[in-house]
Amino acid sequence: MKTAIVTDSTAYIPEPIREKYDIHMIPLSVNFGNETYQEEIEITSQQFFEKMRGQQELPTTSQPPVGMFMELFEKLSKEYDAVISIHLSSGISGTYNGAATAGDMVENIEVYTYDTEISCMVQGFYALEAAEMAREGKGPRDILARLDEMKQSMKAYIMVDDLTNLQKGGRLSGAQALIGSLLQVKPILHFENKVIVPFEKVRTRKKALNRVVDLLDEVAKNNEPMRVVVIHANRPEEAEMLQQELSAKYANVECIVSYFGPVIGTHLGEGAIGIGWYKK
Repeated sequence: MKTAIVTDSTAYIPEPIREKYDIHMIPLSVNFGNETYQEEIEITSQQFFEKMRGQQELPTTSQPPVGMFMELFEKLSKEYDAVISIHLSSGISGTYNGAATAGDMVENIEVYTYDTEISCMVQGFYALEAAEMAREGKGPRDILARLDEMKQSMKAYIMVDDLTNLQKGGRLSGAQALIGSLLQVKPILHFENKVIVPFEKVRTRKKALNRVVDLLDEVAKNNEPMRVVVIHANRPEEAEMLQQELSAKYANVECIVSYFGPVIGTHLGEGAIGIGWYKK
């Protein structure tokens, strides 16, 4: 059985890597007033944050139309027997449900939708692992079983540098944002039950980052092989330094750098840093 792997743009897998592993991508969009951009296609992460600085209002985001999924699945049916469509958490977007609806509507190909219950390159890890298995000739059941196994150790913690976007998006009251700013509080967020929720509030950026590294250390010190990603919102140099520190500290860790793109960056704001991981 020949299996295709599909994911959405919020996995933020760079195009060369998608092409290398034959991963098909469906874009979400970000909307500045009447202007709509498909992320990863029509606007880069850097362009997005530059554009954001001149905006009074937060942009909005939108999921892909069902028809876009149907068109891709039908195209894949000419070459593949099955599709595994891997998406960001259904608790923060309707993308997964859109893929599932499209999968029920197409013929000549079996579509299996997978809810990662997370997002960004941590979601991308699922797609990469699935693509590696598909290349080896593994079928959907074996691939999905492995994705479920990965989910048992998959974690991500995100430090938000500026509370403004969370406030504008209705995530914080004005008073909370003001107090957070005055006290230099840096909230650490994580995914729980498919949604993003506060994990801890830490004073200062440095302490918050150290706390996230401590959370990784609790797992990495067991010396099991792990994949780790440092994710940044337009802070590439800081992310590279952190990646180098983690790679030097843990011989059992394969660590890469990724980024928060427009759709996720809309809510987290510029300067956010996250670390995600799973056991290989």
